[in-house]
Amino acid sequence: MDGIGWAASAMVAARTRLEIAANNLANVSSDGFRGSLARGFLTAGGVGIARVPIAEHGALRRTGRADDRGIVGEGTFLMRDSRGRTIETRLGVFTRSSDGKLRDDAGRVLVGTRLAHGSSVREGYLESANVDAVGQMIAILSAQRSFESAEKAVAAIDGTRQKAASDVAKVS
Repeated sequence: MDGIGWAASAMVAARTRLEIAANNLANVSSDGFRGSLARGFLTAGGVGIARVPIAEHGALRRTGRADDRGIVGEGTFLMRDSRGRTIETRLGVFTRSSDGKLRDDAGRVLVGTRLAHGSSVREGYLESANVDAVGQMIAILSAQRSFESAEKAVAAIDGTRQKAASDVAKVS
């Protein structure tokens, strides 16, 4: 792979880092949102980025709504959708329906919880997003600078190639 190919792969990687950080920042106030980290790696084809979920949980915040639930520790809420499928989530925004069941905004019914040893559920709380706004803004700036650096490398390589081609033409 030549220099332009490497720089181009670095530009794609920087764009992917920017997309991940922008998505995290856009959801910083979304309850239960699980952010991602951008992890770089090298391949024969250049630079690559893997999207890795952030392992830490968001902080619990008191909502004052009795039907809201927040998980302390490891675990998920088990929800059943209209097709009978069970879906796991940490988002505990529930409302009590006329039949007395707790439902989420999509109409899925809370059928249970899967909790690790020592974990618990707190009523009247929700889990906040597990991303830091300032950290994501820094990640966005870093990705933009990486893109600009790779772009300058492409321009420099291209300029060198044009000069070399011009010098060869003069000699001929």
